[in-house]
Amino acid sequence: MANKKKKYVDLKPKVEKVNEEELKSIQDLVSIINKAQMQVGAFELQKNEAVQTVIHFKAKLNELQIELEKKYGKVSVNLNDGTIKPDQNESNKKN
Repeated sequence: MANKKKKYVDLKPKVEKVNEEELKSIQDLVSIINKAQMQVGAFELQKNEAVQTVIHFKAKLNELQIELEKKYGKVSVNLNDGTIKPDQNESNKKN
């Protein structure tokens, strides 16, 4: 017996393009996604800048704390009025 290949007839018409409404929907969704991705990128840049600012000013605060410790010793500074009192950890070490 010879191999007979069955032939199928495709009854669907060959479409070369999506219709205008479908194309508009695709374009709108891709545009929304692209805008959102741009916003995420901008937010990440802002976040990175904020993190770098925090790192910078923490280093500045650390430098100031070292200077103040040399001048006043181990103390706690009240951030509202500037009064100082001995650091409780240091007081406990002396006793």
